[in-house]
Amino acid sequence: MRAGGFGAVSGYRRPVPTLIHLNGPPGIGKSTLAALWAERHPGTLDLDIDQLHPLIGGWQDPAQDTHALARPLGKALAASHLGAGHDVVMPQNITRLSEVEAFEAIAHAHGASFREVVLLDEREAALARFADRTDDSAWNRHNRIVVAALGGDAFLGQMYDALLEVLAQRPSAVVLRSAPGAVEETYAALEAALADPAADG
Repeated sequence: MRAGGFGAVSGYRRPVPTLIHLNGPPGIGKSTLAALWAERHPGTLDLDIDQLHPLIGGWQDPAQDTHALARPLGKALAASHLGAGHDVVMPQNITRLSEVEAFEAIAHAHGASFREVVLLDEREAALARFADRTDDSAWNRHNRIVVAALGGDAFLGQMYDALLEVLAQRPSAVVLRSAPGAVEETYAALEAALADPAADG
């Protein structure tokens, strides 16, 4: 092979990168699944935007809305990685249609496909899974305090309902049922869903 690698071979087409958005209620298993996906697909960026919050000064101050700062950072990271030709998997609860569309636009602007997967459980079960989280990271401890201050289960229920409203407007989104503890089963379902090119966005 002459200098220049694959790019110098006549007829070679670089694989199209993909932005995989794992949406779903808090505590449904998005981050676990994304970490597993990235581990098994070398070069994939596990863009867990929640992990950016502790990097921002004052993130534990209730008066500081770090969501408004972390989300643009996530978009920049996604754009950079996709632009370099690499996949991104993003575990992020998004309940505003405009935000989903913004990430989709970033993918398309960088020549990438956009795959949207929503992890769901029954409403009451999903709310209970937030309380049953075993991850005791500083972010999750802070998040529990914030959710409690905003109304606890009532607030989580509003988020769940808002997610369903977004889902109703995203016909290409794939819904996967997520059962507690069934990580490998859900992962297998995710692989099968993403193997279907008909759902490419």
